[in-house]
Amino acid sequence: MRVFVTGATGFVGANLVRLLLQQGYTVKTLVRPHSNIGNLKGLDVEIVEGDFSNQYLWRQMAGCRYLFHVAAQYSLWQKDRDLLYQNNVLGTLQVLEAAQKAGIERTVYTSSVAAIGVNPSGEVVNETYQSPVHKLIGHYKKSKFLAEQEAMQAAAKGQDVVIVNPSTPIGPWDIKPTPTGDIILRFLRRQMPAYVNTGLNLIDVRDVAWGHLLALEKGKSGDRYILGHQNLSLKELLEKLSEITGLPAPRWTVPGWLPLTVAWIEEKILAPLGKPPSVPLDGVRMAQQTMYYDASKAVKELGLPQSPVDIALKDAVNWFISQGYVK
Repeated sequence: MRVFVTGATGFVGANLVRLLLQQGYTVKTLVRPHSNIGNLKGLDVEIVEGDFSNQYLWRQMAGCRYLFHVAAQYSLWQKDRDLLYQNNVLGTLQVLEAAQKAGIERTVYTSSVAAIGVNPSGEVVNETYQSPVHKLIGHYKKSKFLAEQEAMQAAAKGQDVVIVNPSTPIGPWDIKPTPTGDIILRFLRRQMPAYVNTGLNLIDVRDVAWGHLLALEKGKSGDRYILGHQNLSLKELLEKLSEITGLPAPRWTVPGWLPLTVAWIEEKILAPLGKPPSVPLDGVRMAQQTMYYDASKAVKELGLPQSPVDIALKDAVNWFISQGYVK
């Protein structure tokens, strides 16, 4: 019942750690030096400092029965390309090698629907679908695809590794925040006068945590499981936020070429001159796709909960307000 968790200070990791403790597990977490450990404050966990490149990482894992490798580098800025491949691809390989050396019985690797990609027609896709890697937008998605390949190759060689692919989690402890959390914050701060036509698959982050634990208990090594729930357009998401908060939802859509042009000018022309860009170009390109997914495999095989998205949105709003993100 002793588990090792990477990425415990982040959004999904913090919710997973709370669930593990609730379910009676003993938790040991790997935290990078100088990380913000606010999400772990007051929790009965053992914290060890280090990073994936540490050749003695396996010693820190020793004595743990299971591993949840949740940590990942997230960025849509093209300047962070090298960091993404170093932490997500090479880092995953190093963690899996350390787990094998430490005698970890089973690993749950946190991938993402970003590694699966989207159907160009906008159709809902499941685990059997795979975008060609060259069609995945941005180095974050490409790095997650390549990292997932490392997990699959490890499983093919006999290491017990289950892969989970969360869609778009929402809920409490979104400390950074995530891009979706940023949408909620911009809505609350009245900084969203218009929106783009896009679609997301949303899921309560606490259901994502349960999906990890259920994958540990029931998942098949080498398989991947989409942890998702409800497909919603951005317009529908904003309307739900309006119902929760009483604030008006933006009424106008932005033509796709406008934010694309702004992002290109900022990142390609102004950023090299020293002006920090406000919108990542890859983020705008992603928003022009409909990112809808089918999580029925995880529901049927793992028993993935499907809690109401409205409650998760309300809890996210309340958490941001209680933590002082909104004046």
